[in-house]
Amino acid sequence: MTKLITSLIRRLSDGLNHVIILLERKQSSPSQRSKFVDLAPTDEADKQGIYAEAIEFAMNSPKVFNIAITGPYGSGKSSIIQSFLKRYKRDALQISLATFISEAEIEGGNASRQEIERSILQQMLYGADANKLPLSRFKRIQSPGITSLFKSLFITLGMLSISYVLNFQKDIVNGDYFTPFALENWLSLSVFSFAIVFLWGVLHSLYVASFGLSLKGISLKNVELKPANDDETSILNKHLDEIIYFFQRTNYNLVIIEDLDRFNNAEIFVTLREINNLVNANSGVKQHIRFLYALRDDIFVNTERTKFFEFIIPVIPIINTSNSIDMVLAQGQRLSLDDGLDRQFVREVSRYLNDLRLIQNIFNEYKIYVANLETEGENLLDTNKLLAVLIYKNVYPKDFEQLHRGLGTLAKILDLRDKLVEEGEREHRNAIIKLEKILEAGERQVPVDLKELRNIYAMAFLEKLPSNAYSISISQNNAQFVEIFNLASSDKFEQIIESKVIYYKLTQNHYLQSMNLDNLQNEVNSLKSYQQRKKEIEAKAAEKKNKILSRIRDFRPKIASIRTAKLNELLRVSLENEPNLFDGFGENGELARFLILEGYLDDTYYQYTSLFHSGRMSPNDNKFLIQIRAFITPEPDFPIDNPHEVIAAMRNEDFEQSYVLNVAIVDSLLSDSIRYQSQIQKLLEYIMTGFESCEGFLGAYYSSGNYVKQLLTELSTNWNSLIPEILSSPYSKDHVMKLISNVSIATLRSHARDFEELPAFVQKNLSEILLNLPELEPERITCLDFEVKDLSAIHQHSSIVNTLFEEGLFSMTIENIEFIFEVILVVDTLEPLHKSNYTVIRATGNKVLNHKIEHNFSDYLNNVLLLLKTNTEEDSSAIQSVLNHDDLELRVLKTFIDQQMTKLQNLDKIPERMHPPLFESNKIQPSWKNCLSFMESPSFSEDALTRFLDIDDVRTVILKEDIPRDEESKSLRSFILRANSLTNASYSDYIQALPSIYKAFPSGLESEKIRILIDKKKVEFSEHNFDSISEERDLQIHFIASYINEYLTENDEFLLSDDYLESLLETEIPLTAKLKVIEQMDLSYLSGNRPLSELIANIIVASDSNLKNIDEDTARDLIISSSPIETQISILNKYHTLLSDDEVRHILTKLPDPYCDIKTGYSSPRLINNQQNQELVRWLESRNIISTWKKDPIFDNKIKVNLLRR
Repeated sequence: MTKLITSLIRRLSDGLNHVIILLERKQSSPSQRSKFVDLAPTDEADKQGIYAEAIEFAMNSPKVFNIAITGPYGSGKSSIIQSFLKRYKRDALQISLATFISEAEIEGGNASRQEIERSILQQMLYGADANKLPLSRFKRIQSPGITSLFKSLFITLGMLSISYVLNFQKDIVNGDYFTPFALENWLSLSVFSFAIVFLWGVLHSLYVASFGLSLKGISLKNVELKPANDDETSILNKHLDEIIYFFQRTNYNLVIIEDLDRFNNAEIFVTLREINNLVNANSGVKQHIRFLYALRDDIFVNTERTKFFEFIIPVIPIINTSNSIDMVLAQGQRLSLDDGLDRQFVREVSRYLNDLRLIQNIFNEYKIYVANLETEGENLLDTNKLLAVLIYKNVYPKDFEQLHRGLGTLAKILDLRDKLVEEGEREHRNAIIKLEKILEAGERQVPVDLKELRNIYAMAFLEKLPSNAYSISISQNNAQFVEIFNLASSDKFEQIIESKVIYYKLTQNHYLQSMNLDNLQNEVNSLKSYQQRKKEIEAKAAEKKNKILSRIRDFRPKIASIRTAKLNELLRVSLENEPNLFDGFGENGELARFLILEGYLDDTYYQYTSLFHSGRMSPNDNKFLIQIRAFITPEPDFPIDNPHEVIAAMRNEDFEQSYVLNVAIVDSLLSDSIRYQSQIQKLLEYIMTGFESCEGFLGAYYSSGNYVKQLLTELSTNWNSLIPEILSSPYSKDHVMKLISNVSIATLRSHARDFEELPAFVQKNLSEILLNLPELEPERITCLDFEVKDLSAIHQHSSIVNTLFEEGLFSMTIENIEFIFEVILVVDTLEPLHKSNYTVIRATGNKVLNHKIEHNFSDYLNNVLLLLKTNTEEDSSAIQSVLNHDDLELRVLKTFIDQQMTKLQNLDKIPERMHPPLFESNKIQPSWKNCLSFMESPSFSEDALTRFLDIDDVRTVILKEDIPRDEESKSLRSFILRANSLTNASYSDYIQALPSIYKAFPSGLESEKIRILIDKKKVEFSEHNFDSISEERDLQIHFIASYINEYLTENDEFLLSDDYLESLLETEIPLTAKLKVIEQMDLSYLSGNRPLSELIANIIVASDSNLKNIDEDTARDLIISSSPIETQISILNKYHTLLSDDEVRHILTKLPDPYCDIKTGYSSPRLINNQQNQELVRWLESRNIISTWKKDPIFDNKIKVNLLRR
């Protein structure tokens, strides 16, 4: 009775609980009910009833017994079946093989046929009520019901009845027990009757139970007997009677078999079809039994499927890779994750998820994980990464379980981080080394290219020089000459090439010669000058250098950032070296590949797979402490997740060793300098004592540290040797860049003042520094107080350039001034600047630039004005300003004025020391006033004035002005008269311009100058002057010849010998004068003096006159001794009257052919028909020396002479 009451109370309690759950579901909000989704098949999959209609058609068709619902995994076959069963009013038996076969066996395909068939048989037989299968050999535990109370009472009463009857055995045998057989004996008769009925019931039960017994074997001690068919392969065939009995005793007319296709065993389908045929053929089975299979489309090949199944229903998948995103988004909306999830990530990852139950389970787990991982009600985790971890957990559950033990494919991939970091650092360092080698080679190549360019122009220049030239110069100053074989390497090369005129010396006579070079550069290259080509070489080299430096700059932070790089970034770079990295994930490896390479699944997974406890350490933190306790120094970039916890766990002495050199730890120390004061001091001491060994850490900290400024400030404050150390470091540029960008300006100014090497280093590497620090404040450069050599190299940093200009912190170079004009002053053209640099700068009125120049004028003059070879057109005021800089060397100023084309108008306000150079260089306006001013100057130089007056242009201009006649100009006139150093041409012009004639020759004057004075008749004609030049007979002759008229008038005062007179005849005096001189001569000496005879004869012929002092002998001598023949005939014609016939014949014999043939005889000489010969033959004929003459009848230009016979 107690058991009965307990059972009733339990059933009542279960019912009440069910009611409470239903009420709670109705009262809960939709949002609460939607937190989770069950994974069971839904019965709402066939809302339109299309699939149900097809199944019902098959169920109602008498010829259909095997029905197939086909579709891929996850297509909704189970849901369609559930939807059908919801409206199906009859009994259906559902068999699902996945329920009873382990996952490992399914995946490995190792489940045997017997195991599969046993599972089918078990689900079939054990699914029905045991009471409906009393004869089944498969016994099951039966739970006693209410009828069991009556059964137990019946058995008790039966046992009591039998016990009671057995006590009356003898009476029953002899019959006394049944007497009296009346109502009063009802008890005995009732007991006996009940005992008989009970005994019959027991025997009936034993009889019925014997139908469920089977003999498996008889086992004796050493003998075992078994049926022959005990080991048959098919369990279904073996228990076919059980199956038929099952359908005889049950009302099932539909058997649904799911997941059978997972075993890829077609024989089972054959067996089931046979069983279906046998069951439907059995007469004891009253209903039609139909098997409904849910399976894949590819379980049968080709047409075998249509032969096996009488009706096939295809299922259109409700989810695939193309629409899985909608399912994922729907789950996200259900959990209100739209804002947290990255839609792009959801869109991409959904392509790998095509199972709705898998998606639903992922989001169920997501809700549970989020609820547990939230810290103090705040979820700081990345929802995308959490979703990725849960996708990984559901798709790769075995690998996920192994991950917690550091095993599995993902764990191996995560362990590759150190290897990838090492390889990446090595690759970047090798790239930097290679680029540095290229940079070094490029720097060596620039001088080579410039040398080749110099050689080209030097060879073109040498081709113009004479072969015996050995030295050259741009001026006549011997101290500045350059040997020809040293031209290309000479520091004067560019000055020589840019000069318009150069001077050279010859090996034989060492005379100074000049040569014009105006067209030299055009001959080498008509499009570009030497300077342009030089700048192109340097610009290309600078451009290439900047590109390489830019690439090096890009690589260096990459080295430091590799350790802090995300795992997926490292894997992408080295993926080619690890082609089989994801093979361990199997067929679904593409999903893992996507999650890992996109960075959703990385070494932060532990944050999403374990609960957070305050004060805990991450695996990285523990790994760091394990390494330092093993005396291993981790890399500076070793990731530490909870640095304060790690610092607390470190020993005091650890901060005095390399273990403290970790970016995260140093950041934590410097972030709380009061709390960690002692640790910071130990860190600084360690760096100061072993700076070289700390450079690797410093490089890493520069790249990823958050307190670089504080660290460098502390080092600057506590360490006096910081600057020498960083400048001597191989990584000096990195140190300096971090120093000038982080420490205070006051500290920088102090360092620059104490260590001159620092500004010099920054100056040298400014372009590279600014390339790496584009946002650097200008004041951090200007406080170092150095001059920038090349502003154009940092042109992209406009604010710094402008500040440097305003502060005047730039070197005086041509390039810098051009840059200032072009970029800062925004001048359209630089051509005026190239021609008159100082003039243009003065005209700008820019105070900064003019102040800079005036305070650094020596640098400006040497590095700009003198090097700018086209700067030749400075105006007078600019030149005057330059010359008034007394601190400049005279040599430099001379070079400057030599370069200028402008001439000063006068010497006013010009320093006295510059007077000679101005005249030497012809940079003063040619005027007699300026010459007089110079002669009155204390610095007067005769040589300078002489060279000035000797210049052609000067002479041309100054001679347009008359030489002053006043007394003040007497010294000038005297200087000109005595200017022995002037060239003859110049002296002649200036002497010609002298306004007066001098009484005597100046003493010490050279012969050529005396000759010029004689030519210009600037001295009086006197015997004294004649005698003063007695040592030079030629000059005396020239003196007489120049004053021939005066001489002929006053010849009595001059007693000249015939030699002087003969020499006088050879001069260029007029013929009339020569005739008068001849008349003064004694012509009796002509015999034997052929030259004199010839000279006088030519004079007589030329003047066509007759001399009074010619006699017969003189005439004969003149005719015979003169030449040519024309002169001889002319003299003969002129003086034949002085000669006898015999003398004439004698003279004719002395003449050349054909004149010598004119004599007696039979020949007929022929003379040229001219006036002289016609006159000759006339008087010969008249004097009867020839017979006759006439023009030659054959030759018109001949005269035929007929001789006398005897």
